[in-house]
Amino acid sequence: QVQLVESGGGLVQAGDSLRLSCAASGRTFTSYVMGWFRQAPGKEREFVAAVSRTGGSTYYAESVKGRFTISRDNVKNTVYLQMNSLKPEDTAVYYCAADFKTTAQAMGARRDYEIDYWGRGTLVTVSS
Repeated sequence: QVQLVESGGGLVQAGDSLRLSCAASGRTFTSYVMGWFRQAPGKEREFVAAVSRTGGSTYYAESVKGRFTISRDNVKNTVYLQMNSLKPEDTAVYYCAADFKTTAQAMGARRDYEIDYWGRGTLVTVSS
């Protein structure tokens, strides 16, 4: 079993920055690809970003490319999502995800039920 606990969400204004963290426990952290997904009100959950097991490769949704940065600390067993230039349309619950079977490049194509572990989410609200 793997436990994922997100933190760092909150209410910010458009143009502000926020950093989300996801602490993982329960299994060797470097065994899995890590990612962030989000779900806005009334919408389906969507892929945001993924990072490879070593942290050497990252992938992003087009909507956040150039504004968000995913990274991981394999000593602290934590993955981060640095979000800059936030927009009201970034408002969503952000979920951390861990997957043993995929690659970082393919994580965005995984269906929800194919992802091995999910966190409970942290709410990010961006006001205009």
